[in-house]
Amino acid sequence: MSTVAIVLALVLMGAGLVGIVLPVLPGLLLVWAGVLVWAVLEQSVAAWTVLAVGTVLVLLGVALEYLVPGRRMRRAGVRTSSLVLGVLVAVVAAFVLPIAGALVGFPAGIYLAERVRRGSHREGWAATVHALRAVGLNILIELMTALVVIGLWVGALLWWV
Repeated sequence: MSTVAIVLALVLMGAGLVGIVLPVLPGLLLVWAGVLVWAVLEQSVAAWTVLAVGTVLVLLGVALEYLVPGRRMRRAGVRTSSLVLGVLVAVVAAFVLPIAGALVGFPAGIYLAERVRRGSHREGWAATVHALRAVGLNILIELMTALVVIGLWVGALLWWV
């Protein structure tokens, strides 16, 4: 068992978990890349099996990320353009207010878009809450998928290798 492979995988997986919680890095992709690097360096049947199963899990997780929160937002009437505006406001706010700007800017952008579109504070706020819940659900799905893939990898380290 290669220590270098394990350390590289751990670094990538750790960065991936951070990227899921603070969405600046492609978190789930980094977790999968950690398994990929480990499998390529390890060159064992167990490693390739973990990579194959992990790939399927990641693909299922990504599919769930798009299907479940998106459906809920459509039912609530939240438009994609509102989310895009939220992201744009978050990026600008991150430069204006470095630590908390993105966290404040994202919901503010969604609220402004929905407030203008719907014409009332109550409806704009309700749409913003729906959008934020959907984003939270998205993060939860991605985090759970990553943790299952990491658990599979740890299980392989302890069991097979």
